[in-house]
Amino acid sequence: MRPTQPTSQNSDRPRQPRLAMHPRVQSSLFALVGCSLVLSWSYWLIEGGHRGELIEIDRADPLEAQFQVDINKAQWPELIQLPGLGETLARRMVSDRLQNGEFRSLEDLRRVNGIGVKTLDRLRPYLLPILQDTDWAAAESLPVGSSDQDRPPDG
Repeated sequence: MRPTQPTSQNSDRPRQPRLAMHPRVQSSLFALVGCSLVLSWSYWLIEGGHRGELIEIDRADPLEAQFQVDINKAQWPELIQLPGLGETLARRMVSDRLQNGEFRSLEDLRRVNGIGVKTLDRLRPYLLPILQDTDWAAAESLPVGSSDQDRPPDG
């Protein structure tokens, strides 16, 4: 079998490359990309990018959550959330509380091996105050919804 010869009809027309996309699709895509670029540039301009006011996540100041922990009720997973307190020290605090009873004051934390004055001072803002026995009695004698200011002065 012989290869077919081009006919005279095909040889008269110059061969044009076949386009990957229809010209209308190309123009629509071009318009879409152009609009995206204009919108991105507008956002950058409005947010102060030209003035260097955009915040990069790596340079942003870290945020800290403010919370307080009741050391007589918290377990070690809660305690390790405190700054500078690792798992070992948190487990020691829970173990000491179980062996020696509840902490009567924040100063009682110093009986735990590894907690000194500096560590206690660093933890103090994150610890709920421990109410003394007299504080409990005063709090129970107040009607629900009232505060110490509502109570008549002693004397």
